[in-house]
Amino acid sequence: MHIPVLLKEVIEYLNPEPGEFIIDGTINGGGHAKIILDKISPSGKVFGIDWDESLIKKLKRESWVIGHKSSITLISGNYADLPEILKKEKLGKADGLLLDLGFSSEQIENSNRGFSFDKDEPLYMTYSAESAPVAQVIRELKEGELADIIFKLGGERLSRKIAKAIKEVSKKKRITSSLELAEIIRASTPKNYENQRIDPATRTFQALRIYANHELENLEKVLNRLPDILKPKARVVIISFHSLEDAIIKKHFQKLELAGILKILTKKPIEASMEEIVQNPKSRSAKLRAAILI
Repeated sequence: MHIPVLLKEVIEYLNPEPGEFIIDGTINGGGHAKIILDKISPSGKVFGIDWDESLIKKLKRESWVIGHKSSITLISGNYADLPEILKKEKLGKADGLLLDLGFSSEQIENSNRGFSFDKDEPLYMTYSAESAPVAQVIRELKEGELADIIFKLGGERLSRKIAKAIKEVSKKKRITSSLELAEIIRASTPKNYENQRIDPATRTFQALRIYANHELENLEKVLNRLPDILKPKARVVIISFHSLEDAIIKKHFQKLELAGILKILTKKPIEASMEEIVQNPKSRSAKLRAAILI
């Protein structure tokens, strides 16, 4: 099972109680949802959604899900559309909402959608067929636009050089595989880039994934719709892994607190302990923020 990040802290701030209705808007491998389900049983309900339909299909085959069929509902969908999804499924507002914005190792290793820069896969890099694939994105964007995306969403200081290299190749032929794109990026950076701490393609792939899936826009959308998703006194817990995501969450929580819509429970983001980081290195960049609706 996908190792859930900040599990103890999620349960503490989400505070799921027996009989409650909890939404996991990014259920992924189900690591958080499994524990939440234990806490709200026997009469509670977990509603799990994920934009990646393949993850939902896999979860439905898990023994713990099969054993709690009446207590857990799983569908493929975008958490930004939760009010519409809840209405369609004839579900009311929830007692709690969890969003783990992390990118799963399952998606990197087994999706065959181009998320990995070490595999020769089709260059989609999208969770859903609704989004334009990265192969199309890099073909249609102008060089300056591509450089801005790589810099702003990936924090890549060589964004201009990388964008130039990508566009030069794409003028001659279509870039259609993840490995092909990664090799173009690697060839455009110095051999000792970042002292070889990370693969030179890391930040560019991150930026293109965020852009192609409209991840920041979806986050802003769901934050603006919390009163349409949650009951009064409901808790919302969000885990981010990117400074831009954390800044958006912080800004929106502050705005909603000033408007009297919620109360912030975490004045500073909660981070993983050194013990957790050793056991699960992915948790190193995780930041948790929580609030309760008024």
